[in-house]
Amino acid sequence: MHIKTVEAWWVKIPIEASRQHRSDFGRLTTFDAAIVRIETNDGIVGWGEGKNAAGSAGTYGTLVHMLNHEVGPKLIGRDPADISAIWEMLYNGARHEMAAISGHAMPEIARRGLSIAAISAVDMALWDILGKSLGVPVWKLLGGRKADRLPAYASGGWESADRIGEQLKSYIATDGFKSVKMRVGAMDGAPYVSASRVRAARKAIGPDIDLMVDAHGTYTVAEAKRFIQMVADCDIAWFEEPVIADDKPGMAEVRASGNVPIAAGESEATRFAFRDLAVLRAADIFQPDPAFCGGITEAMRISSLASAFNLRFAPHLWAGAPCFFSGLHLCAASPASFVIEYSLGANPMIHDLVEDTVSVKDGMIEIPDKPGLGFTINRRVLEAHAQR
Repeated sequence: MHIKTVEAWWVKIPIEASRQHRSDFGRLTTFDAAIVRIETNDGIVGWGEGKNAAGSAGTYGTLVHMLNHEVGPKLIGRDPADISAIWEMLYNGARHEMAAISGHAMPEIARRGLSIAAISAVDMALWDILGKSLGVPVWKLLGGRKADRLPAYASGGWESADRIGEQLKSYIATDGFKSVKMRVGAMDGAPYVSASRVRAARKAIGPDIDLMVDAHGTYTVAEAKRFIQMVADCDIAWFEEPVIADDKPGMAEVRASGNVPIAAGESEATRFAFRDLAVLRAADIFQPDPAFCGGITEAMRISSLASAFNLRFAPHLWAGAPCFFSGLHLCAASPASFVIEYSLGANPMIHDLVEDTVSVKDGMIEIPDKPGLGFTINRRVLEAHAQR
């Protein structure tokens, strides 16, 4: 078996006006991602996803061009089962043969950002192919699953102080979530505005529901520390991305300033960045995004780091179907996982792009049993919204 074709598209699916929301990066009118299709000589198809922007916003022309014209040609003729070797080949670039012989990384200068996003998309598709070729789900290839259903948390929460409680309670009533996440930070202006929304949320949902907050890295260190003090009595389950990911010492300072667990990692690429988070004691919960951190291969390595440092693993899954399903398999196999992100904003890239039904029941989500990643792409939707 060898790789015959690699094709990527910028998929841009409109979000109906009634379901659009506004965050710190503006109003979301479309859901965007780079979707890649890899086919082998015997007709097995794997699907992957790469991301290079906040949430579902952003442009993907450059990443798609890279996948089609730079990365893809390097894969033609390769055995798709050589997943780790292909990962290291793409990461190390011109020095990949020397790096393989020497047993340590010798990466190119452009080893992060778009390069890792492209590797992420390819890596997912290769795991999908491997599972399909063997007739088993990816979680079985990662070491097995610890449960057939895992807890999910409702990821949303943009409303003002007078409406946030109603919004979060609707998540709990509809799908039985036991934990919910709301957005804070620059979207509110001053930290006290976010704090007032958090206090209103806690009052509305009561003490038995876990409440997480996400600042998208938009606070300064001083603002994040002030915010922690303002919500000290709200029993926050985690404070996500309090400051910009580039300021890891600042994040460690925020963590040390209070008793709220810090979650981070959706903006980080590769195990090396997460090693730094662990060594600096900057985070309690690792949140790699499989479509940006380096795919399933690298996310599993990051999961092992979390376990080694006695931290927890909850990947960022505000994404399309290939990334989301990858996260399900990763959480099923990881000893450090404990909860799965389920977006409550409009997400046509999950619900419309695949023929499968993705849903939560009693706050739990099922782990796929089908071979590979376990979904079937809706080709009609893909063709209607894909551009190269």
